[in-house]
Amino acid sequence: MDIQGKVAIVTGGASGLGEATARRYHGAGAKVAIFDMNADRGNALVEELGADIIYQQVNVADEEQVEAAVAATVTAFGAVHICNNFAGIGDAAKTVSRGEAMALSRFRKVIEVNLIGTFNVLRVAAAQMAKQDPVTDDGGRGVIINTASVAAFEGQVGQAAYSASKGGIVGMTLPIARDLASLGIRVNTIAPGLIHTPLFEAIPKEVYDSLCKQPVFPQRLGKADEIAHLSQYIVENDYTNGETIRMDGAIRMQPR
Repeated sequence: MDIQGKVAIVTGGASGLGEATARRYHGAGAKVAIFDMNADRGNALVEELGADIIYQQVNVADEEQVEAAVAATVTAFGAVHICNNFAGIGDAAKTVSRGEAMALSRFRKVIEVNLIGTFNVLRVAAAQMAKQDPVTDDGGRGVIINTASVAAFEGQVGQAAYSASKGGIVGMTLPIARDLASLGIRVNTIAPGLIHTPLFEAIPKEVYDSLCKQPVFPQRLGKADEIAHLSQYIVENDYTNGETIRMDGAIRMQPR
C-alpha cells in the first residue's frame, strides 16, 4: 500500500514510538490522526506539523471515546487505511512481594489498557476500513499494526502483567489477520526490544551503558524511527501479513 494520501490512526502518537511513526507517515504524505491522552503534546505536534494532522484525546480502553475518535477521523479525512496501536502502560510488580499478593487491580489495569485497548481500537478501525473501496491491486483496504514487546517472549521479574498483555497481542495477531482477510485488511505486530525513548534519558549513565551492552548487535538501544521505519515497511509490503516481527538487535532478555 502506498502511504501517500492514505489516512493513518496512531495511538500513543504524541510521544515515543508513536510520535516517530506519526512523523514518518506524515512526512511520506499520509494524513494522520493522533490518539493520545497527552493533550499538550498532541496539540503541539499538530501545531508543529501543520496540515493533514489532527489530535484526539482518547483513552483507548474506552469504547465510546474510540468510536467517536474514529468517526472524527473519517469526518476530517474521509477514510482510515492504517492503524498503528502504540498506546500502552507498564507496571512492575512481583506476583508475591514481602508476603503480599500483587493487587489484582494492577494486573487488570495493564491488561485493560495494553491488550483490550489495542483490540478496542483495531476493531473499530477495521469496521471502518471494511466499508471502503480497495486501494491496492490485491484488493487491500487497510493495514493494522500492533505493538507487543520482547517481554511477550522473555518477561522479566515483575513483568507478569506486562508480559501477559503483550503476549496476548502476539497471540491474537494471526487469528485477527484470518478474521479480516476476506475484507482485504492485513494485521501484523511489532515486538520491540530496548528502544531509546525519553524515559531512558532520566536513568543513570552506568545503567544506560549496561543496557546498551545487552543486544547482540548493534550494541546500543534501538531508535524510535527504526520502529517507525518498520511500520512503513509493513504498510508498503502487501505480502506481509499475520506476522509478529521482533526488532531488538537479537537481544534475549535475562530474568532481571
